[in-house]
Amino acid sequence: MDSARVVVTGLGAVSCLGLTVDDMWAGLTAGRSGIGRITAFDPVGFSCKVAGQVPDYKIQKYLPKTYRKAAKLMCRDIELAIIAANEALVNSGLVTKGIDPDNINIDPTRVGINLGAGLISCDLIELAPAVAASATDGKFDIRKWGKEGLEHVTPLWLLKYLPNMLPCHVGIIHDLQGPSNTITCAETSGHIAIGEAAQTIARGDSDVAVAGGAEAKVNPMVIMRQCLLGRATSEGNDDPESACRPFDAHAKGSVFGEAGGVAILENLENAAGRDAEVLAEIVGIGQSSSINPEYEHIEPDGRGIAIAIEKALQDADVSPAELDLIIPHGTGIPADDLAEAKAIQTVLGDSVSKVAVWPTKSMLSTTGAACGALDVIAAVRAISEGTIPAAKNLEKKADGCELNIVRQPARMDVKYALCCGYTYGGQTAALVLKKFVA
Repeated sequence: MDSARVVVTGLGAVSCLGLTVDDMWAGLTAGRSGIGRITAFDPVGFSCKVAGQVPDYKIQKYLPKTYRKAAKLMCRDIELAIIAANEALVNSGLVTKGIDPDNINIDPTRVGINLGAGLISCDLIELAPAVAASATDGKFDIRKWGKEGLEHVTPLWLLKYLPNMLPCHVGIIHDLQGPSNTITCAETSGHIAIGEAAQTIARGDSDVAVAGGAEAKVNPMVIMRQCLLGRATSEGNDDPESACRPFDAHAKGSVFGEAGGVAILENLENAAGRDAEVLAEIVGIGQSSSINPEYEHIEPDGRGIAIAIEKALQDADVSPAELDLIIPHGTGIPADDLAEAKAIQTVLGDSVSKVAVWPTKSMLSTTGAACGALDVIAAVRAISEGTIPAAKNLEKKADGCELNIVRQPARMDVKYALCCGYTYGGQTAALVLKKFVA
């Protein structure tokens, strides 16, 4: 990347391992999975009965008193974004209108926001009366839906479920007036949102950015769809912690969940001017799109992933051999894991046996638009702590996987880390982070 150097000065995360970044990191370093039996709804009849659910919270705790009425217009995805953004801003030392209106230390016009969001599924209870009113002889009647069914839906209903409402609410709470954007590229949304925010800062259009993603996939419609597509595992219902097994020979599918992750990005001059602690630097960004006709899986050779990684390394001016850590997407879906492994192996070449690979979804689940943000946060902590935790549920690598997956926690100086992701729709993305050196 050219122009201004972009650094990370704050982190915030809400995940199935807890309501803070420290909770998440403690769980990851302990090898603890946050995956458990679904309690958000009754999963009877579902082939997959487990998910990565966020612990209970009260959203009012995270909202200014003057804004609490707006909670009625917030879906769970919005709430997760707000919680993660609050923590990230507080941890960065930045004071916004939403944190302390009497001691603001930012120029709101120079603070942007880029958040990834998913295909937000509504709570079924909100539409049930409308659907019931649209039935004729026990069957849904589209003609009655427009005439009678919609009368049972509040006019403000849609405002809860528009993807751009995540950055809108966060931006209003904290009075962020800089560039704002919502990225809706499924599991790569968090990667891309962070990358775009970094580019916005690098070219001088903002000094600070709130960047990341959030999504709540513990929803009957979401889980059922993944079950029908054969992407959700039917194994592990009796032993949830063993359910998700990225790159393992006995992997049977993914486990879906919910989370929010946010990083505060800042140009180095601005961070130095306020004596902020710098946690890492973003130095490389890469993206590609390569659609497989069998859309529920990525292409078998993982070429799109390889392109994104190659672009990120080129942008960072880093060779594959210089990487110390890769956090892959690694969902536990055998065909996709193998394709991703092939892509990484192609890029690494002779370095494949040396570069540490640490998949996280066996502990965090697949969290849609939050995936990339959580992995970036994990990479930043690995860099700042000098620790790479062990992969969970890897007993035997799947045939064709030659990656150097970390099996025991390792203390090491992580100078360069790469996070990569993909969606089964063909979008891929990669980010390179560097240990900060003044």
